[in-house]
Amino acid sequence: MNLLLAQCTPQRETLPLEQLAEWLAQVPAWRADPEHKLIARRFAFENFYQVMAFVNAVAEIAHAQDHHPEMHVGYSACTLSYTTHAAGGLTANDFICAAQADALPEAFP
Repeated sequence: MNLLLAQCTPQRETLPLEQLAEWLAQVPAWRADPEHKLIARRFAFENFYQVMAFVNAVAEIAHAQDHHPEMHVGYSACTLSYTTHAAGGLTANDFICAAQADALPEAFP
């Protein structure tokens, strides 16, 4: 599956744990938190303006995919985390959105 071109779909079942490494290999900058059933990545920036440009770009992805991250926004960084609440853990949707966030030009100040 090409995560950059994929569209999120309603997911009710989580990915099998034995497939987690395979999915993470497609978004290598992300880390898995199996205890909290999520993936996360911290994006660093030079200033708050760049952080907000990134946050707004991620919001566009979230709206288009109808899949929304948790965001921790600070002066020079934004941490995104994805999980699929309806499934109670990680699904393909989380990795689709992670890959699309990684590809944003705003992710590279």
